[in-house]
Amino acid sequence: MAQSTYGRTTDKTSDLKEKASDQFSKAADQAENVASRVAEQGREASERVQEVAGNFKGALDKSIKDQPMATLAGAAIVGFVLGAIWKS
Repeated sequence: MAQSTYGRTTDKTSDLKEKASDQFSKAADQAENVASRVAEQGREASERVQEVAGNFKGALDKSIKDQPMATLAGAAIVGFVLGAIWKS
């Protein structure tokens, strides 16, 4: 009688271990999928930022060639505003 109770307890323990292992595996897979999606979104955002920076540089170069005084005045205004924000 003691043997069969021990055997059932061992079986239950094995079942619990297997279920816990399956749940851990599922959680690890989900975490990996989330990390992959976040990394992909980060790469896409980085590409967009680089594209915007390139467009801004091109626009700034054109502005400096076409209207140097207006560009200088704009830069001075931006500097003043950033300085005021930094100070407060």
